[in-house]
Amino acid sequence: MFPRLAEHYKSVVQDLVISLQALTKSLKTTGINATCYSCGDGRDGHGASFVAEIGEGHMVRFLVSDFGISWVESRNGRELVKLEGAEAIHELQRMADLVQMSQGAVAAPVAQSA
Repeated sequence: MFPRLAEHYKSVVQDLVISLQALTKSLKTTGINATCYSCGDGRDGHGASFVAEIGEGHMVRFLVSDFGISWVESRNGRELVKLEGAEAIHELQRMADLVQMSQGAVAAPVAQSA
């Protein structure tokens, strides 16, 4: 049972890394400075570090690896919020939803004028 759970978790980590890379591209298209660095080759562990500037001095950092998942939000270098596990993933989804809404708002006027 435990080896199966370990493999499932590694799969979740890989999915999150791919999602973080896509979110980074989407944020950049909306003018938000974001970076995503991935590490590992998939066999000996895999993970990513995602950082986005969401306002003046306001940043979020999402870390995912075989060791855990965390979301840290800070302003002017001071930590405001730290979430782990499922709560961190929910916060990441909230950010992705906001990006989708903003891209929809930008795309809608273009579609109407065509």
